[in-house]
Amino acid sequence: MELDIRVEDYIDDKLQSTTDFEHLDTLLSSVEYQRSQLQSQLDDASKELDEARRSAEDRQAELVARIDEFQKLQQSIDIRLQIVAASDAPDDAIRRLELPMKQLHKVDLAHSYLVMLRDVQDLRNEARSHLPQRPKAALGPYTKLKQLSLRLRGLQGPADAAAAHLVAYVESVAETLWDEMKKTMWDELDDVLLKRGWPNVDPDSEVDAEWLQCFEKLVDLQVSEVLYSPGVVTLLPVDVMAQIFLKEFRFHFMSDRATSNPETIGTHCFPWFVALVDKWEGFFRENFGPVLAAKFKSTAVSHTMVYMDPICAFITSLLPVMREKIASTMSVAVGNPAFLSSLMNQLMTFDENIKSGFLYDGGDPEMGWGGLASEVLDTHFDAWLQAERDFALERYRVIMTPAEARNIDYDFAGVGKTKPTYAATRVTDLLRTVTTQYERVGRFQHKKRFLLDIQIAILDAFHNDLKDRLEAYHSITSPVGRAFGVTKEQLAALEGTGALELLCKVFGSADHIINTLNDWANEPFFVTFWEQLTEREKAKAGRDQSGDLAASIGSLDQVKDATSSSAGTVEDDGSVFDETIAAYSQRRTRTQEFISQAVIETHRKAFRAYLQRPQWTTIADDPSLDDSYFELAITSELDEPLRLLKRDLDFLSRALGAAVFRRIWREALERLNSMLWSDVLISSKFTATGAAQFRRDVRVISSLVDRYISGGSNSLGRLKEALQLLNLPTETADEGAMTLKRATDMAFIDNTEAKKVLEILELDSLTPADARQILQSRVENAE
Repeated sequence: MELDIRVEDYIDDKLQSTTDFEHLDTLLSSVEYQRSQLQSQLDDASKELDEARRSAEDRQAELVARIDEFQKLQQSIDIRLQIVAASDAPDDAIRRLELPMKQLHKVDLAHSYLVMLRDVQDLRNEARSHLPQRPKAALGPYTKLKQLSLRLRGLQGPADAAAAHLVAYVESVAETLWDEMKKTMWDELDDVLLKRGWPNVDPDSEVDAEWLQCFEKLVDLQVSEVLYSPGVVTLLPVDVMAQIFLKEFRFHFMSDRATSNPETIGTHCFPWFVALVDKWEGFFRENFGPVLAAKFKSTAVSHTMVYMDPICAFITSLLPVMREKIASTMSVAVGNPAFLSSLMNQLMTFDENIKSGFLYDGGDPEMGWGGLASEVLDTHFDAWLQAERDFALERYRVIMTPAEARNIDYDFAGVGKTKPTYAATRVTDLLRTVTTQYERVGRFQHKKRFLLDIQIAILDAFHNDLKDRLEAYHSITSPVGRAFGVTKEQLAALEGTGALELLCKVFGSADHIINTLNDWANEPFFVTFWEQLTEREKAKAGRDQSGDLAASIGSLDQVKDATSSSAGTVEDDGSVFDETIAAYSQRRTRTQEFISQAVIETHRKAFRAYLQRPQWTTIADDPSLDDSYFELAITSELDEPLRLLKRDLDFLSRALGAAVFRRIWREALERLNSMLWSDVLISSKFTATGAAQFRRDVRVISSLVDRYISGGSNSLGRLKEALQLLNLPTETADEGAMTLKRATDMAFIDNTEAKKVLEILELDSLTPADARQILQSRVENAE
């Protein structure tokens, strides 16, 4: 059906008009041609399809045959495996072949060993052939040999330490070759030095070309060793030149000569070493500095002075024999504390001379050279610390023993400055000496031990001594203390200025320690020490392991108790001596309170007779006059108080600083003001003569105080204003002037009128109530 439709469509397409029938033959021939082509293609396709089917059938048959063959082979293998598994023949064969295989392996291994040994010998011979003319060329085969040695050693571990003899042999050949290479070049330079008469040459001279060439060849030989060595390497050419000095050193300081005595190391050995280096400094730098700069300036050691500076290299070559000398000296010093203390000080001075005098960095351009002292202290620090502690504590006992040590040193400072005791100044001198002993120590832990074990210990001991003296004073002067019994000697010691002197000794000593520690806390050494302490304690406090945390907390508490509560915290302020300063400040404050109380108690006792004087109602011959117009004699009962006031003022002005002196007397005079106000002014009745006498007495007291304290009598200002009101005249020629009667009348009207009286008289510190109370003390107003 579909074919018919397509034919119909084709005819419709080709025969659309009558003219198309004229070409019908052409159309039929074209169709016939196309049909024959299609038939030919169909025949070809049928043929190919038949061939493909036959080929597929052949391949299928072949595949089936192969599968059958494989299955037969598999069955044959399974049968053979069963036979082999049931038979002992394979094990027998393996056992028979095991020995020949081992022998064959040994032969192969021996052959490899021989080849390696031949290569090792060839490398050694090649290196030898280049010396001494071409040391750089000799480094090539030596480097290969050294690398082979290192590789064999690295492979030996995973191989369970196999070929131990071979590895050891190659290493020994490499080491021997290196020693031979150095010896060859060493001998060449040594011959040159011998010809030049070294060291009997002018230190300002220049070396010749042959000498310089030998020096340079030795450096060339050693460049690789310098660059790849983990530690400091002494330069070979410098070692050659230093050997004569090492022999001289041993002759002078390590033989049976007098200069070899260990106790003379600071007077002979150290100065000889420094003088030797100083003598040849210019010679080495001028002649060999350019060679070292050319060899190492673009390398990893370009900033390391022991390689760039020939005099530092010279020091490095000399130091081993100095270490040997120091080690032998320390074996003697540890049994002699005095010598050990002196030796460590001399050794640190020697280190400073080497570092600062010749810029020696010890091979560490960042941290610098730790010095021989640090090496010694790694082993003998505890012995040195104990020696210094024993010496310091013994010195402290010597300072504190004499009675003279507790006297006030009035020559320590000028007028207006607090004076310490001789003991206080000597203790601070001792502490400063201790600081000089350890401030040059390199390790922080060593510095901390000195601070805590010696300096803080001495400060605590001195603080306890001051505390004991204060407690003894308190027990003598307090009612509770006296109840337990006080000796006559103790009471006699407090007579006169005895009490004030005892207290001023404690105050001055505490004040001197506080001021000294505050000054030290700002010094660079202690500032740096505090920064290091804070950072380290922060790190300890931050540990998160329970065991370490507990240990660090304990350590931190101890450090805080001894130094500052801010140690190990985020606070930036603080200093090493915070806790010590706080403790001494408490003693100073408490002592100041005792001094004030002592002065006040003295006044209370001294003015007792004056307060009980009943003669304020005497009448003068001319009551219109007051003490401003004629000279009244002071009250006889005031003689003793004035004497004691002058005595105390004089003593305290010499012993105390101006500020604390004014504070103490301000408090004492305020108490005196209150005492005279309540026990005399308010409690007594005054005639005009009595009021004038009282004012005269107060003016004498004020004048005495003002001689020692400028404006000090202002503490009696309220009493002086009251006396101005008390001394108002009963009559006056000036009609506008204030009289006693007028003031009394106004004051007792009301507060407003009373204030007017005070304003007219310019009395600022009095109140209306005070005014009425004062006016009532006049006998004229008794009723």
